[in-house]
Amino acid sequence: MLDTKKALPEMERTYVNLMMGVVGRGLVSTSRHDASVRREVSAFPAGYVFQMVVMPSGPAFSTEVQADGTLRLLKNFQGKADLAVRFKHLSHAFLVLSFQEGTARAFANDRMYVDGDVSHAIRMVRCLSRMEVLILPKIIAERAVKRYPAISLGEKAGLAARIYARVALNFVKGE
Repeated sequence: MLDTKKALPEMERTYVNLMMGVVGRGLVSTSRHDASVRREVSAFPAGYVFQMVVMPSGPAFSTEVQADGTLRLLKNFQGKADLAVRFKHLSHAFLVLSFQEGTARAFANDRMYVDGDVSHAIRMVRCLSRMEVLILPKIIAERAVKRYPAISLGEKAGLAARIYARVALNFVKGE
């Protein structure tokens, strides 16, 4: 018989781990294909490290700003990030990554905190929001972001296809 007290947290951990991989790779890919995200990222110095992590030792991803204004995923990053968004608990990350709660609402509900410059965090949230708008169906993205921008279906579909292709390729290559 299935022990739901043990199975549910493990399913949440598996889902959050998968989504952290998708979000990290999606952010990297979006920085390569979307001019507005590239503009935001290029405001950071080369070598700037952004991390999203579930406390205390849960799933995470780390990215580094490249000289060309794009991001690259860091494998097994162990250093101190310049900017870290930390979920206080796995269940809090699950709420956000399953699009039951937007990032702004999670922050307001004290489910996450920022370790680093708040103005840099706002810039990264804009990048994450733009990525969500591009890769998620509108009905889901509207729940995830504070304001859904005007974007043509053709632009969204073209960018989403390129972003998803790179995310899939990175998963296959193990990057």
